[in-house]
Amino acid sequence: MLNIRFPVPVEDRPLVFFLAAEEYLARNSDEDCFLLWQVGPTVIFGRNQVMEAEVNVPFCREHGIRMFRRKSGGGCVYADSGNLMISAVSSGNDKPFIFEKFISALALALRRQGFDAWPSGRNDILVSGRKVSGSAFYSIGSRNIIHATLLCDVNLDMMQNAVTPPPEKLRKKGIASVRQRVENLSAFSPADIAVIRESLAGFFCDGERLLSDTDIGNIERIAESYMDDNFILYGKISHKNDDRNI
Repeated sequence: MLNIRFPVPVEDRPLVFFLAAEEYLARNSDEDCFLLWQVGPTVIFGRNQVMEAEVNVPFCREHGIRMFRRKSGGGCVYADSGNLMISAVSSGNDKPFIFEKFISALALALRRQGFDAWPSGRNDILVSGRKVSGSAFYSIGSRNIIHATLLCDVNLDMMQNAVTPPPEKLRKKGIASVRQRVENLSAFSPADIAVIRESLAGFFCDGERLLSDTDIGNIERIAESYMDDNFILYGKISHKNDDRNI
């Protein structure tokens, strides 16, 4: 798997730039690719979710938290610079196996860093019973995109206020709030996000690819589709017939 590098600083890019980078690599490369990235305060919600039901829109607007929709399924996520975002792009037709294999590998990588991390259900990783990572998955033909969060040192108060899942969803999980369920890795052990990034890249990757300026231009054009108000509000965007979600 190749560790994807960017030729220019991307720290100030919106979250959808990185989603577009995943999609670009899935559509234009047959290599297995791995990306690690961080963004400013942002809420990202799933392809089929109703934004107002999952996001505290007034709070986000008041506090400058950007709001975007992704093309995968799954729940609503809050990210800031303390949330390490992980993307993996690979080929294969056994979608559930590919997803489960990645989640198990990520948990193993965290255990090797000293965290008691184990997969939970289909999407999550828990440390001492608290969620530190969630994942989502979608396919473009035989190419698969997995994106995962890793809570290293996120502002959990901002998360709780920005993300507002329906009460029945929380009741099904036997919890009262988002904050009750999740925790930062820093709560269990010192968690230097730069060290974690380097460790994960070393665990998953056996080479690297530096994207070109042409690649960046193509990624920026794809990112425009994520910025469209119609897509953010309603998820209305054209997809190939063979695109699939889990």
